[in-house]
Amino acid sequence: MKWYADRPVRFTRQLIADLLAVGWVALWIWVATTVHDWVLELRAPGDGLVNAGGSIRDAFTNAAGKARGVPFVGEDLAGALGNGSKAGETLTNAGNAQIGVVEESAFWLAAALVAVPVLFLLVTWLPLRLRYARKAANTARLRDKPDLLALRALTSLSPRELGRFDGDPAVAWRTGDTDVIDELARRQLASVGVRA
Repeated sequence: MKWYADRPVRFTRQLIADLLAVGWVALWIWVATTVHDWVLELRAPGDGLVNAGGSIRDAFTNAAGKARGVPFVGEDLAGALGNGSKAGETLTNAGNAQIGVVEESAFWLAAALVAVPVLFLLVTWLPLRLRYARKAANTARLRDKPDLLALRALTSLSPRELGRFDGDPAVAWRTGDTDVIDELARRQLASVGVRA
């Protein structure tokens, strides 16, 4: 595969297109990480629930432990305060669930923000680059076969370009006119940016 043309103008265009493609991917990675961080800020209420639930659970657990020491009603009081510990645990679980949803949403949103533009690039830019690389490599392999290159030029060059020749280039090719064959081969190589 020949990824870049030998001709400076085409090489520059290809290099700029490739750099723009890399920049496109980098831009969307930056956008995705920025959006990911913004979405993660939405986990603050979940963090608050976890902290509040933990504080409530700890307070009721400590109170239940101290209540056990109260004569006659200590066990009943500790059991009632144990329900407060369960409420704190419920708040903690709710906060953790909210944090999980926010983190998962942030991940999938960031993944989509990278995947969609990259897939667009792979569908539009990459096939063009691959097609050029194959065509240029195949054409470059024919450099030492000017007759084949000339024949290819007769079938692929525009009628306007073929009309610039003195006389009929197809007749000149059939009769073996080396000057016309060499010029056709050179133009075919030039059409894909390969040096003669």
